[in-house]
Amino acid sequence: MVQLKSDNPSFVLHGIDNVKYEDRPVPEISEDQVLIEIAKTGICGSDVHYLKYARIGAFVLEQSMCLGHESSGTVVKLGPKASKSGLKVGSRVALEPGVSCRVCLHCKGGMYELCPDMSFAATPPIIYGTLARYYVLPADLCHPLADTVSFEDGAMMEPLAVGVHSVHTLGKCQSDQNVIVFGAGPVGLLCMAVAKALGARRIIAVDIQQERLDFATSYVATDSFLPPARGADEEPTAYTNRVAELIFSTLDIPARGKGSIDLAIEASGAPTCIQIGMHVLKPAGTYVQVGMGHNLTLPVPFFDVITKELKVVGSFRYGPGDYPLAISLVERGLIDLKPLVTQRYEFKDALEAFETTRAGKDPQGKPVIKCIINPPP
Repeated sequence: MVQLKSDNPSFVLHGIDNVKYEDRPVPEISEDQVLIEIAKTGICGSDVHYLKYARIGAFVLEQSMCLGHESSGTVVKLGPKASKSGLKVGSRVALEPGVSCRVCLHCKGGMYELCPDMSFAATPPIIYGTLARYYVLPADLCHPLADTVSFEDGAMMEPLAVGVHSVHTLGKCQSDQNVIVFGAGPVGLLCMAVAKALGARRIIAVDIQQERLDFATSYVATDSFLPPARGADEEPTAYTNRVAELIFSTLDIPARGKGSIDLAIEASGAPTCIQIGMHVLKPAGTYVQVGMGHNLTLPVPFFDVITKELKVVGSFRYGPGDYPLAISLVERGLIDLKPLVTQRYEFKDALEAFETTRAGKDPQGKPVIKCIINPPP
């Protein structure tokens, strides 16, 4: 019998750079829901963005909101219908933090990530996030973890599911294909890891920081490329064309045919990377945009899109099957998430974890990939 605690310590955002620890009520559950005691929580760039700007695009903070959405935990209470899911008290789970309406055309059509009424943890107007002791979800959004999969790995399933959605579900990555990934941050690295797990022949990491590229090649990438600086008088189009040609020549990649690039994943949101990605793709290749960046209105080289008949698709969060595949890849040892956890913090030091993530390095100078926060004591 699990003994529930009466308090629910929560890390709550009230405005720009204004966070407080609060004791919120222990959530009540409905018939198909479970109550989860949070074990580990990772920090996402979007969490930091809300802390620093109190908004992301159209999602604007208008009331206090508990932060956090990358979490794992233990089921401590089930609604009367939740047991049909196979969960029980004590089940170890990864949390899928978005609850769709389940009745709209997108939900019924198997694309619930596009639901217009999605309730996503720590995304306005939702005021509840997972940086707390307890969190509530429908039972089917709690994905069981094998005993061999740690709670830290479980917390990493959320960003890994983003990689699975981009590379597998939308990018249709297959064994023996060549994949280029722009941006070697957490999402880019996870996209590379998924490509490797699916049997990609070459995985090319592109980033403007050599330190990140060094880690990518030590982790899963087969090749790396550091773009040169743009000339002072060099036109943007001339620059992106020059970089694309350098990628071909430096890495011995043909523009078409055997050995050419089948799939481009853009995980940085940088306009130049978007253009380069479309330049280097082979005819009939696939381009997936997962990085949002800061400028949502970007120049796209439509000449490449048209004349090469590229498949260009945007990737938003994750959908049906992405979490189960992410968990399966880790459980079977095809993806190792442990090297990506670079810093760990106690719950009382959550703000320090956010500031470290924002800075990109901890006070000792160690680069940040993923910070993990322990639960309240």
